[in-house]
Amino acid sequence: MITHIHHRLRRHTISFHHAIEGVVWALKTQPNYQIHLLLSVLSVLAGLYFGIKKFEWLMLMLTIGGGLVIETINSAIEQTLDCVSLEHRDDIKIAKDASAAAMLIYACTAAIIGLSIFIPYIFPL
Repeated sequence: MITHIHHRLRRHTISFHHAIEGVVWALKTQPNYQIHLLLSVLSVLAGLYFGIKKFEWLMLMLTIGGGLVIETINSAIEQTLDCVSLEHRDDIKIAKDASAAAMLIYACTAAIIGLSIFIPYIFPL
């Protein structure tokens, strides 16, 4: 029984380590990931400066987390497709474009959420 628990914990620890390696890879190699993280930090600093409400913090954290998730998946899809072929292929282009579109749609939504949170603090009525 103890051996089984130890084995499961070890597997989860290894999985966590691989996930951290994925985040580090994305930060080191993906400019869009770096930009997203920079904008996230600026948003958190703005939230601290303006003293946003608890619900606004929740929305901000969900927006930041969702954006990082989608950017990570987008990067993984692009990297995987580059392993398939570096030559131009219409099917690979479609997959990469659709993946990038998901991030673009999310980024536009995140901008709307960010603006709806911060505009009332910047321009109070």
